[in-house]
Amino acid sequence: MALADARGLVPGLVSLPHAPQADTALLEQMARHCIAYTPSVMPDPPGGIMLDITGCAHLHGGERAMLERIVADFRRRGHRLATALADTPDAARALARHDPGHTDVRALPLAALEVEEDVHTALRRASFRTIGELADLPAAALAARFGAALVRRIDRLTGREDAHIVPHPPQEAIAAELRFAEPVGRHEDVLDAIEWLVIRTGEQMARVGKGGRAFSVRLYRSDGHVADLAIETGAPTRDPALLMRLFTERIDSLADPLDPGFGYDSIALCVTRAERQETVQCSLVAEPEKSRDIGPLLDRLAVRYGPAAVLRFAAGNSHLPERTAYLARAQDTHAVRLRPAGEAGEPPLRPLFLLDPPQPVEVLAAIPDGPPRRFRWRGEQHLVRLYEGPERIAPEWWQRPSGYEKPGFSRDYFRVEDEEGRRFWLCRHGLYERETSTPRWYVHGLFA
Repeated sequence: MALADARGLVPGLVSLPHAPQADTALLEQMARHCIAYTPSVMPDPPGGIMLDITGCAHLHGGERAMLERIVADFRRRGHRLATALADTPDAARALARHDPGHTDVRALPLAALEVEEDVHTALRRASFRTIGELADLPAAALAARFGAALVRRIDRLTGREDAHIVPHPPQEAIAAELRFAEPVGRHEDVLDAIEWLVIRTGEQMARVGKGGRAFSVRLYRSDGHVADLAIETGAPTRDPALLMRLFTERIDSLADPLDPGFGYDSIALCVTRAERQETVQCSLVAEPEKSRDIGPLLDRLAVRYGPAAVLRFAAGNSHLPERTAYLARAQDTHAVRLRPAGEAGEPPLRPLFLLDPPQPVEVLAAIPDGPPRRFRWRGEQHLVRLYEGPERIAPEWWQRPSGYEKPGFSRDYFRVEDEEGRRFWLCRHGLYERETSTPRWYVHGLFA
């Protein structure tokens, strides 16, 4: 049903935007984690993972003990699983989706067949209810009436045909390490070694068409001490010059400077987070520098002062002015960027500066539901010379326990200018005689 209708029935309903790419990435990450239990792992979109545990269960105390261990592992990571054990992948999928915890495939309903809707309707009209009822019938008769795909589906569920899974190839780590015959301790030598590692990992990322978003350097000192350096970027990159500037900035901003002691035996670099990055074709003709990308500057500021110190405005999931935007980390790719309101070169329809909370004012209007003519704010009288509006904003009735029966008050916003040229954003809270007999006025924002 529509989200508004669902919230009308369940006011406390929590909704999140659908992110299919993030779901796929999470499923692949979970599948890679399952390689610790068996090398034969295959994602089963949209929300399943197939494990072939043949020859591996005894390493974990048997099939049931292995299953309980996997469930407990994912529960610690915040996931809830529906699991099943069966002889074939199709049977395990059907049991997990329709009857978790049981092993009788024949007792499953017809929905476990996952066939076309017309075939499912025909089977239901023929009085079939379970898979076992179909499995006992001759295959030729079923194929003649409902198609060979149904017979093949039944064979895979009952174990007559085993469709082996295609193992998910483990993702190779993008990393490089440099070992030294003699420990190194000079600052310049350490930076040269990190640059060599950056170039090597950049070549690895270029081969797979990826760029790094997070990098980690580990410096192993000869006495056993390990120092860690980590940086993040706002966009995927494999540019050695940019990464070296960030690592240099990271070293210079350390509260506890690096102490090489008797020197480092080895230095390792690992790309802890990588994303897809397309290769850009460079022009053969020299062009003037026109780039205004502030991404490298934001990355350097985030490395120097911390990711939480560099913020930007992101779009909020609301049409109310005070919830339209919020502050998010500049390197947070999940936050939707806030788009400018109005056309370029035109005056803004809403002020950039909002008062939190809006401040009450005394307003004099020609008629109760008309525009403001004069208002008093902070003890000072303002005569309205020009005005625009109203811009009416309805309340978020789907967020209220009473729903649309008692949605709350609407808002009428006016852009006004007083006799001295100062511009204000006035709000009338409540529609006269339709929502309240005494609407209240507020100053919600100031124009530059």
